[in-house]
Amino acid sequence: MRKGKILLLGAILILVLMALPVTPGCAKAPPAGEKTVTYLSLGDHTGPVAGLWDPAYRGFEDYGKDLNEKGGVDGVKVNFIGVDTRYDVARGVSAYKRYRSEPHLLMVNTCSTPFGKAIAPMSEKDKVVQGAPGDGEFQAFIGWVFPWGTVYQNAFGASIDFIMAEWQKKGKSGTPTVGYLSWDSAYGREPLRGGKEYAEQVGVDLMEPEFFPSGAADHSVWLQRIADGGADWCIIGGVDPTPSNVLRDAHRLGLTETIQFLDCTYWGPTEAVGIKLHPEATEGAMMCSFYIRGDEAWSHPLCALIEKYRGETIEEYRSHSSGTYVTGMAFGLLFEAGLKIALDEVGYETVDGEALLHAYESLTGVELTQGLMGPCAYSPTSRQGSDMVKFYQVQNGKEVDVSGWRKVPDCVSLYDWSQ
Repeated sequence: MRKGKILLLGAILILVLMALPVTPGCAKAPPAGEKTVTYLSLGDHTGPVAGLWDPAYRGFEDYGKDLNEKGGVDGVKVNFIGVDTRYDVARGVSAYKRYRSEPHLLMVNTCSTPFGKAIAPMSEKDKVVQGAPGDGEFQAFIGWVFPWGTVYQNAFGASIDFIMAEWQKKGKSGTPTVGYLSWDSAYGREPLRGGKEYAEQVGVDLMEPEFFPSGAADHSVWLQRIADGGADWCIIGGVDPTPSNVLRDAHRLGLTETIQFLDCTYWGPTEAVGIKLHPEATEGAMMCSFYIRGDEAWSHPLCALIEKYRGETIEEYRSHSSGTYVTGMAFGLLFEAGLKIALDEVGYETVDGEALLHAYESLTGVELTQGLMGPCAYSPTSRQGSDMVKFYQVQNGKEVDVSGWRKVPDCVSLYDWSQ
């Protein structure tokens, strides 16, 4: 009987420990008397988007270490706390509740729109600014949530413009027929909330969209429907390796020879993930991006932090890590700029998330990320980190810029948000 109780207690303890957030690289408590502000990262280090999120986290972590070693911002250092939510809403909410009382918590960064929305009422009540993926709802309803870059439907609109330009460049008449294939989720549908209306406005023949379960092992059925519909281009979504697996199946069906594929939500084929897994299938595919990629990214001077803090050469790190590393440094640069303004405005003793919110709103049009992204587009009427994107193409296994920076159209305003 005693043995049974011990086993039961042991099982309960294991379940409790499993429910706790995992904190990779969690910052130590700052020394007594040191001036600090807290930045909370609710990321995914062991779940479905870890291949892209974890490098971004490391970029911010390295930038934060370097910033603190230089004395911080006007003597105020950043207490950076990173939590592994495994892309799970319940874990994300739990982690926020656990850390929401940290001293001078100014910002929380979330890797998932669903749990970002789940904690939004709490973070707004706490006056904590939130960084988040590109859901257009945050642009449609101005509040405390600031997407990292351009929102998804605006990137979709920019992709439509790019497709039209490529079509005309090749001297083709009429307009192309464009398919759409992504996860059967709110994320998969988000680019169409305003993006669909924009395609109609410019006269593109947008096919009925196809959606597949996020865990689908094969995408042939949906791809065949798009092919049978006569698609010239196909916009795909999902987070790598999903887009690369879609291309793997398209290549097997011979569709990469007849259809040009383009990922419009930034998280498509990357060198260290999908391109490495499926080099033949991803060759020639295109990607829309609000941040620089490929050689542009890895040759950036800030990547010298890799050798300083990762103990590897840039090429060694590049061989196994996604270029999203640079987005983390961009987050750090924006936070540093916002914190400086907030401290100048209200001082350390009274600095809070409200001061940071107003600071972020004043960053409009300023080049703050040393070229990692386009100029900042945050303002009292905009929550986009940038309104510029580039288009990259996989060429010889690398992500190569084929467009330069292009301004995105406003597709958010075309959607009826009362639906």
